[in-house]
Amino acid sequence: MIPACRLSDIPRGESYRLETVPPVAVFHTEDGELYAIDDTCTHQDASLSDGWLEGREVECPLHASKFDLRTGAADAPPAKRPVRTHQVLVEDDMVWVALSEAPPNLPPCVAARLAGGVA
Repeated sequence: MIPACRLSDIPRGESYRLETVPPVAVFHTEDGELYAIDDTCTHQDASLSDGWLEGREVECPLHASKFDLRTGAADAPPAKRPVRTHQVLVEDDMVWVALSEAPPNLPPCVAARLAGGVA
């Protein structure tokens, strides 16, 4: 598990971006629940932590696809593939994230950049 931030650093209804590769976003819902997903939309290079949190979904700020924070599933095109979800644990006000071992569903431009190609 990696330390993300203090729980008190993420107000309800907000998110916190971890600068991992690829980046991960931790969301703190209005109901007080915490979820972590890959921070990159699976359709195009857009930060989901810059999107709109509504209930247990985040809307991509670029093309309005929504992702379920519990499952990572995309609700409608243009995004078709889910984002990875990660386990979150809070201990003594510290938020910890266990990164998924599944491969990420990154858009081609981001996958090429991370692989060292030009995109």
